[in-house]
Formats: sequence, structure tokens, C-alpha cells
Amino acid sequence: MGFTKNMKLYLVFSILILIAIPTLVVAECTCDEEDEDRNKSKALRYKIAALVSILVASTIGVCIPLLGKVIPALSPEKDIFFIIKAFAAGVILSTGFIHVLPDAFENLTSPCLKEHPWGDFPFTGFVAMCTAMGTLMVDTYATAYFQKHHSKKTPTTQVDCETNPEVDGHIDLHTHVSHGHAHGHVPFDNSSELLRHRVISQVLELGIIVHSIIIGISLGASESPKTIRPLVAALTFHQFFEGMGLGSCITQANFKSVSITIMGLFFALTTPVGIGIGLGISSVYDENSPTALIVEGIFNAASSGILIYMALVDLLAADFMNPRMQKSGRLTLGCNVSLLLGAGCMSLIAKWA
Repeated sequence: MGFTKNMKLYLVFSILILIAIPTLVVAECTCDEEDEDRNKSKALRYKIAALVSILVASTIGVCIPLLGKVIPALSPEKDIFFIIKAFAAGVILSTGFIHVLPDAFENLTSPCLKEHPWGDFPFTGFVAMCTAMGTLMVDTYATAYFQKHHSKKTPTTQVDCETNPEVDGHIDLHTHVSHGHAHGHVPFDNSSELLRHRVISQVLELGIIVHSIIIGISLGASESPKTIRPLVAALTFHQFFEGMGLGSCITQANFKSVSITIMGLFFALTTPVGIGIGLGISSVYDENSPTALIVEGIFNAASSGILIYMALVDLLAADFMNPRMQKSGRLTLGCNVSLLLGAGCMSLIAKWA
């Protein structure tokens, strides 16, 4: 059932993206294009190199946390997992603040757009804020829905106090004295936590897919080697670290092998597929067209809102408030250092990407 819902979610999103792409292609430019060092054949070589390196890096990054079943040291029960997850959360947080949100501001404040209404209101921050609140609502309602759905399937443990008199008086839950029976509902805290992790991993992947496909299309449509060259290494590291963050969430969600494979493939293939789409539309795609700027800006702003919310609330707050971490000063220090390193490394990459 979870597998079917995942597929529906990703299918709907893919359809929305495919609807948006033709809109970007047919848009006409009303802004003067910048003179660039265009070289189609050289740019094509860089694009192919980017496609291969990003695909490999994304696959390795998302698979590292999933190796916990094979390598015990990387399992979620170990302290090193908290440290790796803190590093990955720092990467995702930096991606939202340093990479995606500034791009959205640049798109939606471009001089290629009309002054009214785009210059009258900070749409970028508004979209990011609304998306963050929307993510909170989806997070809350999805978790509540799955918990209610799970509780309906949960068997109830019934204890007969007449045949077990020594049990009477030791059960704190729903006791019906008139029937002489005590009905104790067994808590399923582990199941609730598992459902929580599943919702987190699905929403996080949605946010990552949004900006990954935008990055891929922009890279694939560019014909300037000078622009593409620094992006190859930067985006490779970007996808690798981001994959670690997503892989950590998928690991804790404890999905079935088929669902894990599907989610991993969606992440690993999104940017390369975006590059392929960009290659196909490079002759007609105009990144300075008003429609392209608006669509990219809104998607980037929405993605940044999702990533920032997920990094702060679902990844960092959940782990840093964990009693296990708060009881260990060394683990807390290690996670703080790891968080700063992750955010710092990802921020540094913004110099080239």
C-alpha cells in the first residue's frame, strides 16, 4: 500500500513537471540576452560528463546510509549514524538557504519580468513561507492519517481479571469493572515513529526532486562551456551530500526493498533526466523568457521552503532533542561539529554553483 502511494505521488509530480516544460519552451523572450561564450560541441562534452558524474555520485550518496544493514557501524542504532545525519542535514539546510532560495530571488526579481506585479511584492519569500507551512500541514495530517489507519489494524489485547485476579489493579488502561474484564491496548510507539520517518522521507524527496530537475534542465539547456564547467564538480558534490541526507531518512523509514529501490532511483535519475530534457530543448529553450523565470522562480522558492522546513524541524530538531543525544556530551559535540561542516562545505560550493 505504501509502495502504491509513493508511486502515485511521484507520478503526479512528474506529470506536473512535464506540463510545465512545454510552457517554458514556447515562451518568448522580452529581455536582451547576455553575450556568452557559446560552443555547442564543447558544451555537449561537459554535459555528458556532468550527467555521468552526477548519476554516479547521487547513487553512491543515497546508498551509503542504506548500507547499515550490511555494515553494522552505519546502522541507525550507532552514534556515527547521528553524526552522518547531522552532516547531511547541514547540507540540505545550506542547499535551501544558499543555493535554491537565492536562485528563486534572482528569477523572480529579474529585469526581464514586468515591474507590476513582480516588483511590487516579495513573491519569493511568500512562496517559500507558504510552502513551509504547507509542508507542516502535510506532515501533520499524513502522520495522523497513517497512525489512525494503522491503529484500526492493531489487535487489542484482552485480559480476563476473573481468571487472572493477580493482574487486576495493575492495568492503567481502559478497565471495565462491570464486565469483570480489563482491556489493555498495547502501545505501538515504534510503529508511530516508523510512520513518522516514512512521511519525512517522502516529503523530503519531493522537495529535492523539485529543484534537482530545475538544475538539470538549466544545465542541459546551456550552451556555454564557461558556465557548465564549474557546475560539473559542484553539482556532483551537491548531489552526493544531498543523497546522504535522503538515504539517512529512507534508512530510518525501514521501507521494503522495492520501495527503497524506487525512491533511490527517483533521486539518482532526476537530475540526469533533467539534463537530458535540457539537451533536447536547448535549441528552443530561453532561460531569460518571463515564463521560464516565473516557473523556475516559483518552483525554486517552493523547494527551498520544503528543504528548510525539513532540515530544521524533521531532521535537526528531532535528533538534537533526542534523549540519547542530550545525555551524551560527546555525541552532541560531534553532531554540532558535523552540522557546521555539512553546512559549511555546501555553502562553499555556492562559489562555483
